[in-house]
Amino acid sequence: MMIKNINSLNEKFGINIAVKSLPPKLKDQYLAFRINFLIEELQELQAAHVNKNPEGVVDALIDLIYVALGTLNTLEIDTQKAWDRVHFANMLKEPGKNKTRKNNFNLPDLIKPKDWKEPYHKDNIGMLGEIYNETKK
Repeated sequence: MMIKNINSLNEKFGINIAVKSLPPKLKDQYLAFRINFLIEELQELQAAHVNKNPEGVVDALIDLIYVALGTLNTLEIDTQKAWDRVHFANMLKEPGKNKTRKNNFNLPDLIKPKDWKEPYHKDNIGMLGEIYNETKK
């Protein structure tokens, strides 16, 4: 349902068509714009947490998801396919301790076993192939 909501918003405002019609260099700039948008939302989350604002925390977390899903949608990436692959790979991880970061909560870290493989996304990169192939030149 969330992905349908994102798509309907992007269609309502013509975002998908606008992004699709951009040349690769501008698509690259669009992606940088969206990354900065995510950073802005993350900063809002941090501020809400520091200010002990529970509604702000909820709003910022949803905004982060909304911007991330919207970015995938406008770049023509099949979000469900990517999600399923990442979830599958995460479920193959094992509980353990990550010694490179502090964990004061006694929660298990997700540890990659020896034979673990990263999720495969080569057939689901949408416009990213066009963006990176053209901007590498």
